[in-house]
Amino acid sequence: MAPASPDGLKVIILGGGISGLTTALALTKFAPKGQVPKIDIYEIRPEPATIGGAVNLTPNALRMLDHLGALPIIRERDYGRTIDYLEVFDVYSGKLAESSFQGPEGKGIGNPPYKALRITRGDALKGVLEEVSRQENITMTCGKKTIKIDETADNVTLQFEDGDTATAELLMGCDGIHSVTRLKHVEPERKATYSGVANAFGFAPIDKDFKVHFECTAINFARRGMLLTSYHSSKGDSVYVGGLMQVPDVGSRDGWKSEGADAEKTRGQLLDRFGDAKIPCIKPLIEKAQDFFLWPVYTLSKHGKWSTGRVMLLGDAAHAMPPQGESTGIVFEDTVLFSRCLTRWMEKGRPNTMREAFDAYEKLRKGRIEVAFEESKSVVSTVSDAGWLGHTIKTYVVPWYLWFTRSYREKHFIEDVTTLDINY
Repeated sequence: MAPASPDGLKVIILGGGISGLTTALALTKFAPKGQVPKIDIYEIRPEPATIGGAVNLTPNALRMLDHLGALPIIRERDYGRTIDYLEVFDVYSGKLAESSFQGPEGKGIGNPPYKALRITRGDALKGVLEEVSRQENITMTCGKKTIKIDETADNVTLQFEDGDTATAELLMGCDGIHSVTRLKHVEPERKATYSGVANAFGFAPIDKDFKVHFECTAINFARRGMLLTSYHSSKGDSVYVGGLMQVPDVGSRDGWKSEGADAEKTRGQLLDRFGDAKIPCIKPLIEKAQDFFLWPVYTLSKHGKWSTGRVMLLGDAAHAMPPQGESTGIVFEDTVLFSRCLTRWMEKGRPNTMREAFDAYEKLRKGRIEVAFEESKSVVSTVSDAGWLGHTIKTYVVPWYLWFTRSYREKHFIEDVTTLDINY
């Protein structure tokens, strides 16, 4: 791929996760001709984190990954498992509903059509990392801890713990819920809060004779939480087992790490909440699961500051919310729409200041994020502990909700933010 252009912006991205990497690709792919940016990614960890659960990439998310060049790599390496439809179960009475990604002709949603893909965060990251490595204009450095951010009218300078510094015209804060970019510069008082819900997950190895109750992916509601069971590779020899459930706050992120390290305690919590399921495979899957982790779901306040004059927050750094089925796709949308607004500003001859591009992006994006934030609130209430009556009501409401919102979801799945009118 082309190297950075002399007239291209110099950009620093903080965060080498899926948000930072896709931002680097989007800024590169959408750059005006002759203005390919020079992009330096700095990651605090010693290497990119390829651990994590299994996420659902919806049709619109896959469309964006395809445009950024990562989806062909994911397909070529046979990462993930295609989802024709997502099934919803009550663990005591059986199947409640399903949500299809097959479209009118069974090939997928949109033109060209895409279904959905259940993939581990690690495999998704590997696919994106490979595409990033093919770009001459992008470099990535791990093990860099930012201790200070200084911004002037012309540039932004980062100071690292090891004494190094880095300067650019634009800083992208893609460093997650506990963003250093936000906490040290954009809005220090806006700190993450624990939602009351955590995701306990592991992976259960199975053989070909093991019978499951789902085609690919199942959401299983119980009185005290929600359990996701899903294949995550074409081999079908492993099932992702993840429980969203109310867990007391242990006071710090380090506390969460020590909780998660106690795999048998986590397994016991899942068995206590889902072990009475009438669906035969659920208890054995929890018993078979290995490498358990317990991750807290942190959120940010609904309204907050996303940017300064030359610094922009994207993804969880700007608007972390509970998982609502499209969290990863929302991050991809952020990266593509911001890159398109920045490109348009450059095509117009860089009028006024970079703030003009920032304002165009925030005007375009904040309404959608506020809707997603409201949707995410229902996730917390749905997985919270409920008595018999509350759970029974839930089993009637969920199918109705899926039916009622079907056209809204499909409209969003069809949407292509790579060509959407950005009104700028």
